[in-house]
Amino acid sequence: MGIFERKEGVTASSWIYDTLRQDLVNGRFTAGEKLAISALKERYGVGLSPLREALNRLAAYGLLIQENQRGFRVPRLARNELDDIADMRRELEGMALERAIQRGDAEWESELLAAAHRLKRADEAPEMEEEWERLHMRFHRTLVAPCGSAWLLRFIEQLHDQFDRYRRLAPGEPEVRRVLDAQHGELVELALARDVKGARTLMDDHIQRSYEVALGSFARERDPADRQQAGVGSADHLSRR
Repeated sequence: MGIFERKEGVTASSWIYDTLRQDLVNGRFTAGEKLAISALKERYGVGLSPLREALNRLAAYGLLIQENQRGFRVPRLARNELDDIADMRRELEGMALERAIQRGDAEWESELLAAAHRLKRADEAPEMEEEWERLHMRFHRTLVAPCGSAWLLRFIEQLHDQFDRYRRLAPGEPEVRRVLDAQHGELVELALARDVKGARTLMDDHIQRSYEVALGSFARERDPADRQQAGVGSADHLSRR
């Protein structure tokens, strides 16, 4: 029997895709680990058909590697990949932010202020790690929402998931986290002031600082003892960056 519950009205295929996607981003599987389908069926309590559909979708999304006739594997961590992801975040998220500031209306301003307020409250409650992650993603989505390109938003979301796979495996950096948290408020101020250049510059710095934190994932990956002590591969190792 699985250990997870599915909300009423949600199909098994959609539910297992969303749940596995979140678990992969959160680092609940070891980088490079081969996923046993029988174990996944038992863990999540789903049938083979929806599970295989979800695994195929996650492979197409880039969070899994599909091996010919050999199943699925979690991608390994790679410095050149993280560099590429961070560079693409700076390019695409910066572009989306510029467009959003130019096109955003009063409703967007209201939604942005609300998203920032909810995130700030979560900043002050470090025990609410999973809630903070959810609100953090919502804030960044709201910030660039009026950019006018659904494809651009899809690419940004995919990059965020790939980036967070590294960030959430890295050791905590409380001092850097305080700076990053403060920058969320500064981004709102610049966006509301319609300061496109200032907001783009700050977003670049925001991504760079978070990238430097994410680099710590490689130190942990190289040290099996540290990984075991930190509980990598379980829900207990997560800490806010």
